[in-house]
Amino acid sequence: MLMMFYFMFFCGLWSFSSKRKHLLVTLLSLEFIVLILFIMLYCYVVMVYSELYLTMFFMSFAVCEGALGLSILVAMIRTHGNDYFTSFGLLQC
Repeated sequence: MLMMFYFMFFCGLWSFSSKRKHLLVTLLSLEFIVLILFIMLYCYVVMVYSELYLTMFFMSFAVCEGALGLSILVAMIRTHGNDYFTSFGLLQC
């Protein structure tokens, strides 16, 4: 079962690191990685510590990361009109 989680994690890393055209696809693959990490952390904490405070902190940081990513996506769509990486310069202020 642990090998399945590792496989899913590396599939998420592969989809995150491959060149994508849209920011939304990149954010979705990043959220997939965070979800798999949460499942792995939850399984480990339940087996070893039986305290779930660490998972609450992890989920609060994951929610903040997701909200930040969506706010950047909305700001980019408002300024550039789409979420293509090729329509804007990353070094441009």
